[in-house]
Amino acid sequence: MDDNAESLAGWAALLADRTRAAFCLALLDGRAWTVGELARHAGVAVSTASEHADRLVAGGLLIQRKQGRHRYLQLASAETAALIETVAVAGPPGRPEPVVSMSAVHRRKNLAYARTCYDHIAGFVGVALADGLAANGYVSRSHGLVVTPRGSSWLTSLGIVLDRSGKRPVIRECLDWTERRSHLAGQVGAALCRHAFDAGWIVRIGTGRAVKLTALGARVLEDQLGVVSDAAATDSPGAAHAVPAGARRP
Repeated sequence: MDDNAESLAGWAALLADRTRAAFCLALLDGRAWTVGELARHAGVAVSTASEHADRLVAGGLLIQRKQGRHRYLQLASAETAALIETVAVAGPPGRPEPVVSMSAVHRRKNLAYARTCYDHIAGFVGVALADGLAANGYVSRSHGLVVTPRGSSWLTSLGIVLDRSGKRPVIRECLDWTERRSHLAGQVGAALCRHAFDAGWIVRIGTGRAVKLTALGARVLEDQLGVVSDAAATDSPGAAHAVPAGARRP
């Protein structure tokens, strides 16, 4: 049997289990989780979670490190995260889980509005950010997705320096599973997400992947990129609509 076929079959088998798939999707927030946290998230016993974690580590999808009596797990790489996100988008459409409470409605809206996708910003805000960079000539898709000299200057003004000789792509598109359009990943996506957290443009909502655009972040996106967001974005994430400058507000 072809080695690549064997590898692909093994990788698919790891994700074929609902609990292991839930672990991988949770870890798309880019942070390290303990086995106990993953167990609670997936609704399984810690012993069961530990067994599944062992399989994911052995299969190369997760890495682990021990600190005291805790074992922390995270996705093995940005490439692994991209594959999982891509599979989640490309999978057959399933029946959406029934919404049984207002809190569930808010969680779903929050995730769709803005969230982390491993180490970059996804959701409506992530796509609007990508549109704003393109509209301002900071990135170009004319001959493949690239950062323009103007874009490099803007990133430098934020203190972001790209490593064009590094192994990780400088910039790439990542298909957004809620918007069905692309947000930005690679070095640019990761650096902008990190800067957005450090500068207070976005903050996490609870312990999940959802993030909230702050009032400061909304002003910066409008002033620097022409991305306009309703004032409601800072108070009730998911109720906002962000559009590139020049487009008509909804």
